Amino acid sequence: MSCGFNGTSGTNKIEGRATARKGMSMESHTGWKISLRKDLAIISILSLAKLALHFCFNAGYGFFRDELYYIACGEHLAFGYVDHPPFIALIAGFSRGFLGDSLFALRFFPAVAGALVVFFTGLIVRELGGKTFAQILACVSVSFAPLYLYMGNVLTMNIFDHLFWTLSALLVVRLLKSGNTRIWLVLGAVLGIGLMNKHSIFFFGFGLLAGLALTKSRKHLSAVNLWLGALIAFVIFLPHFVWQIAHGFPSIEFIRNAALYKNMPLSPKMFVLGQMFDMHPFLFPVLVLGVLFFFSFKSARPYRVFGWMYLAIFGLFLLIRAKTYYIAPVYPVVFAGGSVALENIIKRRCVDWLRPAVLTFLLGGFFMAAPFALPVLPVGTFVKFSECLKFSVPEAERHEKGSLPQHFADMFGWEALVRSVSGVYGGLSAEDRAKCGVFAQNYGEAGAVDFFGDACGLPGAISGHNNYWLWGPGPYSGEIMIVIGGQRARLERYFARVERAGVFKHRYVMPYENDLPLYVCRGLKIPIQDLWPKVKHYE
Repeated sequence: MSCGFNGTSGTNKIEGRATARKGMSMESHTGWKISLRKDLAIISILSLAKLALHFCFNAGYGFFRDELYYIACGEHLAFGYVDHPPFIALIAGFSRGFLGDSLFALRFFPAVAGALVVFFTGLIVRELGGKTFAQILACVSVSFAPLYLYMGNVLTMNIFDHLFWTLSALLVVRLLKSGNTRIWLVLGAVLGIGLMNKHSIFFFGFGLLAGLALTKSRKHLSAVNLWLGALIAFVIFLPHFVWQIAHGFPSIEFIRNAALYKNMPLSPKMFVLGQMFDMHPFLFPVLVLGVLFFFSFKSARPYRVFGWMYLAIFGLFLLIRAKTYYIAPVYPVVFAGGSVALENIIKRRCVDWLRPAVLTFLLGGFFMAAPFALPVLPVGTFVKFSECLKFSVPEAERHEKGSLPQHFADMFGWEALVRSVSGVYGGLSAEDRAKCGVFAQNYGEAGAVDFFGDACGLPGAISGHNNYWLWGPGPYSGEIMIVIGGQRARLERYFARVERAGVFKHRYVMPYENDLPLYVCRGLKIPIQDLWPKVKHYE
C-alpha cells in the first residue's frame, strides 16, 4: 500500500512536471505570437505612413526627364535597353495600362516599393534582436532620409534597386540565423529579378561573397544551394544577357561614356560628404553605429558578414569614384544594425529619456530637409527657401547649375517645350507636315514629344540618344525635320536649308535645356540611314 502510494505520487510528479513544461511552452509560444503581432503592427503602421506620404506628394511639380524616357521604353518592350535592363520599362507600361497616364499612376509602384523597403528594414531589425525603439528608429530613418524620400517619389530604377537589396539582406539574415540553406535558392531568384531591374545589384553579390569569405560564415561558400541560387539568378538574367550580346554590349559603351563625359568624378572626401547629405547628417551617427554593431557587438557575430559587405562595397565605390547614391541600397541593413546598437546602449546605461529625444531630434531635421527631396513647397517658395539657407544640393554630373537642383529642374518645362515645337509644326503647310519628323538631342526631349505630342498632333520623335538611337530614324526621310536644339553650323553640313523658327525658354529648367533654338531643316544631303551612325550618343 505504501509502495502503491509512492508510485502514484511519483507518477503525479512526473505528469505535473510535464504539464508544467507544456504550460510554459504554450505560454512562451503565446508570448512569441503576441510579440510578433505587436512588431508587425508597428512596422506596418510605419510602412503605411511612408506610403501615405508619397501618395500625398508624388503628383507634385511634373514628369521627371527619366520618367518620360521609361514611358517610351514601355512602348517598346524588349529584353534590354542601352542604359538599363527591362524591369523599369515593364513597370512603366503596366502602370499606364492599368492605372493611367497621371503622375500619381506612374509613381504608384515606386511609392509601394519605398514602403516595402521600410517594412523589410523593420523585419531585419526584428531578426537582429531589436525591440520597439530599434524598429521605430530604423523605419523612420529609412522613411525620411532625403535620398529615400526622393527615390520613392519618382519612377526610377533606384527605388526598386533599394527594394531588392533590402529584401536580399533580410533573406541573408534569416539564412545566417536559421542555417536553412534553401534560402539561397530564394535569394538567387530575388537577385535575378534585381538584375533585370539594375545591373548594380551585382555589387550586393560582390559584397556578400567578400563578407562570407572574411568571416566564419565562409562555410556557406561550399553549400550546393548557394551555387544553385547563383544559377537561378543567371537563368533569370539570361534573356537580358543574350540581348546585350546581340546588340554588341551597348551598356558597356554607355557606362564608359558616362564616366568619361557625364558623371562628376568625386574625391574620397566628397564621396563621404555625399553620404552625409544623402542620408542626412543627423543620421550619420546611426550609420557609424551600424558598422560598429556588426563588428563589435557579441549578439551580431553571426551577422558580421554585413560589416565586411559594407566595407567592401564602400571601398570599391571609392576606387571607381562612383556617384554618392550608388551605395544607398546597402544602408537599410546598416540602419537596422545601428538602431539595434543604440537601443542596447540606451538600455545598458539606463538613459531611457534618449529614446524620445533621438526620435524628436531626427524628425526635426527631416522636416528641414524634406523640401530638398519632395515637392512640398511651391517652386518659387522652394527657390527662396534654399537661397535663405544658402544651401545647394551637390551635383553628380558635369552641368551648369540653374535655380533648381537637377533632380527638380528635370521635372519642369516638358509640356512647354512640346507646345513650342507644336507651334513650329503648326506653322508648316499641310504638305510639309505630312512628311515632317521631330529630332531631339536627348531622351528627355524625345520622350516629352512622344508623351505630350499626341494631344498636339505632333509626329513621333527620333533621337540619337541611348535607346532612341537603337529604335532608328523611323519612317522619316529627312526631307523636312524640326530639330530641337543643336548647333546651326553642324545642321547646315547635313541639310540644304536650315531656318531658325522659334526658341524655347523656361525659368526653372536646367541651363542646357533653356534658350533652345527650334530649327526647320529641309533637304537632307545624304540618306538618313547613312546619317544615323553619326548621331549615335550613348551617355
